[in-house]
Formats: sequence, C-alpha cells, structure tokens
Amino acid sequence: MQTEARVGVVVEGGGPRALNSNKQPPIRQQQQHSQIGTVSQLLAGGLAGALSKTCTAPLARLTILFQIQGMHSNVATLEKASIWHEASRIVREEGVRAFWKGNLVTIAHRLPYSSVNFYAYEHYKKLLHMIPGLESHKERIGGDVFVHFLGGGMAGITAATATYPLDLVRTRLAAQTNVLYYRGIGHALQTICREEGVLGLYKGLGATLLGVGPNIALSFSVYESLRSLWQSQRPDDPTVAVSLACGSLSGIASSTVTFPLDLVRRRKQLEGAGGRARVYTTGLFGIFKHIIKTEGFRGLYRGIMPEYYKVVPGVGICFMTYETLKVLLADLHATV
Repeated sequence: MQTEARVGVVVEGGGPRALNSNKQPPIRQQQQHSQIGTVSQLLAGGLAGALSKTCTAPLARLTILFQIQGMHSNVATLEKASIWHEASRIVREEGVRAFWKGNLVTIAHRLPYSSVNFYAYEHYKKLLHMIPGLESHKERIGGDVFVHFLGGGMAGITAATATYPLDLVRTRLAAQTNVLYYRGIGHALQTICREEGVLGLYKGLGATLLGVGPNIALSFSVYESLRSLWQSQRPDDPTVAVSLACGSLSGIASSTVTFPLDLVRRRKQLEGAGGRARVYTTGLFGIFKHIIKTEGFRGLYRGIMPEYYKVVPGVGICFMTYETLKVLLADLHATV
C-alpha cells in the first residue's frame, strides 16, 4: 500500500504536463493527443510500478514477514527478530530466489493497480475542480491541497477495491516460508474460494480501505505541498531532483501515519490461511488492542524499517522508468 502512494505522487508530479506544448492545437488534434496521452500514462504507469516492485521485492517480503510475526510467534522469538537475521534465514532455508516469492502476482496486481490509480486520480481531480466553490479557489494552495488529498484518497480506494483479491493472494504467497500451502496464483484463488468462500478473497478489505485512502491522500497532498514550496523558493533546481526528494519525503510521512493499519490488513489477510486457527476474533479496534497488549505499542510498527529502506529506490526506479517510457511512447506516437 505504501509504495503505491509514492509511485503515484512522483509520476503525477512529472506527469504529462511536462510534455504539453504552449501552442493550442485544433480541437480534433487536441482530443487525439489527449487520448494518446491517457493510453501512454496507463501503460507507462503500470510498467513503472511493476518494475519498481520487482526491484524492491526483497525488502517488501521482509516487511510482510515482520508484520505477521506476532500472529504465531512468542515474545522471545519476536525479541530476536532483525532484518539481517531474517534475511539470513531466507537465504539459508529458502534460497536467494525466495526474496521474490509472490513477485509474479505482485506484478499481476501492480499493473492494473497503478494504471487504475493514475487514471482515476486525474479524473477525480477534474471532477472535484468542477464543484462550485473549489473552482474559484483553484489557484489557492488550500483549495488545491484539498483536491489533491481527496482525489488521491478516492483514487487509492478505487484501485484497491478493484484489485484486492490479487493483493490478498500476494500476501499469502509471500508469507509462506518452508511449507508451501499455495502452489501459485491460480491454485491460491481456487483454494481460498473452496475453503473460505468467495468472501475469503476480501478478508481485510475494511482495514485496507481505511488505510489506503489516507495513505495515498497524504502522499499526494504532502508531495504537492512540498513541491510547490520548493519550487517557489528554489525555482532553478532540477525537476527530477525535486520530484525524487518530495516523493521520498511524502512516502515516509504517509508510511509512518498509516503503517499500523497496513499491519492489521496483512494479518487479517492471513486469517485462516492454510487451515490455521483464527487468531483474532474481534473487530478492527479489538485487533489493535490485542496487538498492543501482547506485543506492545512497537508491535504496531513491526517491519517499518525495511518499509523505510525501500522508499528512495522505489520512488527513483518508478520515476525514471515512467519518464523514460513516457518519452519513448510520445516519440512512437509522433512517428505513427
């Protein structure tokens, strides 16, 4: 959830506006460019998100493994947990390739998620600017931040709901260690539907929607605010450097605020997986209370460090890939 927000804000910051010309083409030609731009944005955004997730997959799997440790581990085991210790265990017991366990479903999830997120965000912004009162305050930073905040949150919720079953399967595949209960994407979908029903594919959706909306909304709004402030104070700084720095800072901010919800989401997704008994029998607030009681307040942030470590490379890889693909696709359309 966290990385999607960072990917979105950086790409939006360096989005199609940079390719726009100052000249106003005829209406028909302008509509054609708009259609080409939309297709290019969807394709480039999806591919950039997929490549970014692939490159940071080892840290993403470490984050998931840390987040779920408290479900079936005792206090002594939790106290010994460290990034180096867990990474060494994976290499020793599962092999280096295990760092990319579940990466195929991650890509299958990332392509539609990123595409829907970028596309929805642009359209939600247009719709919000049509609301009476917001249009007159469009140039004011307060009204603009509100549009980015609400539009980003709505786009995140739309994308998360549309692709949630794949996200759940990804978590279950990545959480497997020595015993492989699910043999792949198709087998996992069939097994979950057979053993837990179709609704089993949507376990943890409530916590997901509570977290993904604020996460992406914070990322978009913090990014836009930082970028506007930076460019007003230092207008000559390179756009790439500004986007990377603001995207990383907005990602760290949103991760810090919404990480506890992301942790609960992961644990809800694994409830009953592999025939295991349910750990949590209460609602969302009951789970928070249980985690604080058994693991302490720090338990809500179990796995936050590998999440932080993947912010800068994740943003950098996605931004550079998106910008490169955008230019290549623009040149390709220009020659057609």
